[in-house]
Amino acid sequence: MKKKILIITTGGTIAMKHNSPFGVIPNDEFTEHLRSFPQLKQIAAIDVHEFSNIPSPFMTPKKMLELAKIIDDKIIDYDGIVITHGTDTLEETAYMMDIILKTEKPVIFTAAMRSGSELGLDGPRNIVGAVRVAGAIHSSNRGVLVVMNDEINSARDVVKADSSKTDAFISPSLGLLGIVEPDKVIFYRKSENHEKIITNSIEPNIDLIKCCSGMDGRFIEASINNGAKAIVLEAFGRGNVPITILPSLEKALAKNILIILISRTYTGRVLPEYGYQGGGLFLQKMGILLGIDLPGPKMRIRLMALFGKFNNVIDVKKYLLNFKEH
Repeated sequence: MKKKILIITTGGTIAMKHNSPFGVIPNDEFTEHLRSFPQLKQIAAIDVHEFSNIPSPFMTPKKMLELAKIIDDKIIDYDGIVITHGTDTLEETAYMMDIILKTEKPVIFTAAMRSGSELGLDGPRNIVGAVRVAGAIHSSNRGVLVVMNDEINSARDVVKADSSKTDAFISPSLGLLGIVEPDKVIFYRKSENHEKIITNSIEPNIDLIKCCSGMDGRFIEASINNGAKAIVLEAFGRGNVPITILPSLEKALAKNILIILISRTYTGRVLPEYGYQGGGLFLQKMGILLGIDLPGPKMRIRLMALFGKFNNVIDVKKYLLNFKEH
């Protein structure tokens, strides 16, 4: 018996075509095309729901939360859900779904690096692969997955690592979870980092600031002035920052703004190793919390969910200090 799969469309390049003289822009044919896609009918019973038809830079945390509520509501009637999304913010939306969705049924994100007008378009193959994974017997209880280029990655670990290649999505440290072969879906491993932060609301006023050489504290000051609940600080290496921003960091801490330190490197964790002014150990002693191996945009999403759940910095800090990595 065929699995019943719902495809939720949100927009993105996968739903766009070239329209001279405007360039590649959204069009309204994609949803109807999915409903008549012959390859999909061969592998599953397909329904299609259009959530939005926007470029992925237009996706917001508020829209992500709305999407999560729709998924949890609709998946009761389906074996799995596939979400088509733009590639620019896919990793953020997929990660938010990973941590706040209640369901453990398969939820799969897919996308395209090439529009429907380009030679060698990758969208149709990615959609077929995602639907096959959504209906696969071993796809449940693995967290939200991202399927592109015949590869299966965890939403927690995957990043967009190239601006144009069809194999742009990778998991730099840990590698893929499995592959989509012509005859079957194969999983190699299961992610051990499966955090759940069940919440019906989020706090959008979380800032992300990236360190660079010689910077001053102007961006931190802007966060303070705008009433940010927390700052994700992308530091150098193991978690070190320019000495020139320390006064602003101290000011933010005095205002009870939570500061989470992560590394701006593509892989690896921060550790309290360096004790000089601006070093990770020094910052920890100041009251800055050391984060896990999440990239900045995803740590920001995580804090949005945590502040939405607890609604106060004391409980968020307590959660983070007690959280155990696998």
